[in-house]
Amino acid sequence: MSETSANAGAAAQSPASVANRADGGTWLNAATRRIRRPLAASAALTALLALSSIAQAWVLAAVLAPVALDRAAPRRLAWLALAFALLAMLRVAVSVGARRAAFGAAQTLARGLRAEVLRDAQALGPYGLRERASGDLITRLVDGIEAVLNYVARYLPQTASAVLVPVLILVCVFPADWISGLVLLLTAPLIPLFMALVGRAAGKASEQRYSQLTRLGAAFVEALGGLVTLRQLGAAERFAQRLDREGEQYRVLTMQVLKLAFLSSLALEFFATVSIAMVAILVGFRLLSGEMQLRQGLFVLLLAPEFYAPLRALGGLRHTRMDALAAARSLAAFGAEATNPPAAAVRGRSAILAGPPEIRIEGLSFGYRGRDAGLRDCAFSIAAGRVTALVGDTGSGKSTLIQLLLGFAAPEAGRILIDGVDLAGLDPAQWREQVAWVPQNTHVFEGSVRDNLALATESADESAMRRAAARSGFDEVVARLPRGWDTQLGERGLGLSGGQLQRLALTRALLRETARVWLLDEPTAHLDADSASRIDAIIAESAGSRTVLVVAHRLASARAADRVVVLRGGRVVEQGTPDELERAGGAYAALLEAEAS
Repeated sequence: MSETSANAGAAAQSPASVANRADGGTWLNAATRRIRRPLAASAALTALLALSSIAQAWVLAAVLAPVALDRAAPRRLAWLALAFALLAMLRVAVSVGARRAAFGAAQTLARGLRAEVLRDAQALGPYGLRERASGDLITRLVDGIEAVLNYVARYLPQTASAVLVPVLILVCVFPADWISGLVLLLTAPLIPLFMALVGRAAGKASEQRYSQLTRLGAAFVEALGGLVTLRQLGAAERFAQRLDREGEQYRVLTMQVLKLAFLSSLALEFFATVSIAMVAILVGFRLLSGEMQLRQGLFVLLLAPEFYAPLRALGGLRHTRMDALAAARSLAAFGAEATNPPAAAVRGRSAILAGPPEIRIEGLSFGYRGRDAGLRDCAFSIAAGRVTALVGDTGSGKSTLIQLLLGFAAPEAGRILIDGVDLAGLDPAQWREQVAWVPQNTHVFEGSVRDNLALATESADESAMRRAAARSGFDEVVARLPRGWDTQLGERGLGLSGGQLQRLALTRALLRETARVWLLDEPTAHLDADSASRIDAIIAESAGSRTVLVVAHRLASARAADRVVVLRGGRVVEQGTPDELERAGGAYAALLEAEAS
């Protein structure tokens, strides 16, 4: 293995690296800093849009004033009308450009966040995800990130507009009429003040609504996944009633959020309307008294609604920010969990193996989150170029050890040494590239047989697939399928038996010709005796160039191994060759006797 430099700065720019992961606002700020340039471009276009609106108001006032006073010069009005039309087209173009910049930035951020959530899920591994409903992750990936997308695409540009537009309008109104400018300046803070007062209640309601949405999504996905079981147990109607209750609770919480949003919008409209009326009254009195020219008055009156429009629109989008904060807190908490497993850490040592490695387990202990089940002070070696069988009662920790070897969980104590190097210090992606894994339950993806086998390695071609299938006996399965290699398999391997799925998994392992380590979790559990013997022979034949660990439920497979390790209650109680352990009359011999009886 060779040393490589760790790129520790890569994670520093992601929102997952912020100090306080539970703070949704901090997480959102860290996320939006990654798209500062497109957001800055959107803000610049917003400022240009405000300036064009001001110019259009000035041109319209210059047209209406002489017309109202019967002093209109046709040629001058024609030029002003042309300028007004050009400004209108400019406003449309700038508005479209600003929206496209904001939505483009939001889409870029959403893609990055989805990739991060998937990386976090991968870092947590099977054990970290076991306590989570599958619908929980789906809700984060879809609804949670959609809430952040709306925040970036709609709320942030509107915030920029609410800051820039009133400031630019004030700069232009004060020279024209300082009294109207003062009214605008004094009444403008009323809108954000009311938004802040309503914000606390709206934030709490949005967080409750998002939590309920997560529960509803998890329950719905559970119902779909376990539909056959529910029908078999006659519990489908009861589960449907549970979904109804969850859906009704979500409806109630949604209506609460909308009620606060409508109340906020009503109050903002009231304040804005009253403020515009005050400006109109003051301008009207001074026009009647001759203290103000008509063109100035029209200019101020045209800009007064434009002054409050961004603030009113921002108030209407308040719930968008609340939804994004609730989603951000959830995403931040999920990411914080992923920073603890070693698989999420930056590694500094290459895991490229020159040959089959020796694997040593030293004082290994693991019990997920303090539970009793797991491993306790295990110590044994897995020899290079040999087959080591791991046997024991159900729940003795066999599958747990496989998960630790794959780097899906971190030992509580002890270590796993790969040719003398601690697995915790290896690059996890490179290490898994060196490992072929056959799990107890083979997962099949939506697609053809060929597609599912091609997942094993990018370099797998048709001839390699056929050779691997011939060795594992999977070619006989393919020959009986209606469309052969092009037969479409359902997500759960529809149309294939448990034994056929096991052959598919072994074919995947055989396709990974460069894999130096084989981890086989009960590879013959679903096979008949003849097929199991054939698989055992393939494993023994392949072991010369690999390090093989077999979790053996069928003890005939353990007898074919070079060495046997017996686990009981998470501890190693015996280890040696099959013949030695059988003659010793200990735990292994007792397992053989129990199987024979």
